Amino acid sequence: MAAAVVLPPKLQLPGVNDSKKLTAPRRSECYDEIVRLCIAWAPGVVTPEEIDRSGMTASVRLAFFRAASGLPIQPELFLVDGLPVRGLQLNAEYVVKGDSQSLSIASASILAKVTRDEIMIRAHHEYPGYDFISNKGYGTRKHLEALRVLGPTPIHRMSFAPLRDDGQMRLNLD
Repeated sequence: MAAAVVLPPKLQLPGVNDSKKLTAPRRSECYDEIVRLCIAWAPGVVTPEEIDRSGMTASVRLAFFRAASGLPIQPELFLVDGLPVRGLQLNAEYVVKGDSQSLSIASASILAKVTRDEIMIRAHHEYPGYDFISNKGYGTRKHLEALRVLGPTPIHRMSFAPLRDDGQMRLNLD
């Protein structure tokens, strides 16, 4: 999951910061404010099948590309959080820890995180045994136990280490 956002010049968004440093309720408040005040934004979603087929590096590049190309207007320069993404066909400047240094990057981070969390909440209702509402798809002990007992769903990445060989849970939880 990635997101691209175009903000008006000189916009102030107090409290917008690295999405990982905000509580879920505060992220939702910021999300609403960013969507209301931005010029444009677009998500970049990559499916589990695409990740399994292409790998994580190519999928990150694809998510960035989809987010950027989904914008109705194209900025002259994209600010991207982190190290350079090889092969990304965008005019970009890379900023390590950018979500704590750039309002645009922090805003895109919040949009991506809230959108992904909403996807995982829907997945929780479709596949309730996996506790997606709490773990958001991360490999918590409870989630790994559900995978061991129930097996993978169509939204699980089969390239995820415990499932990689043949879809059978290989992780020992003891």
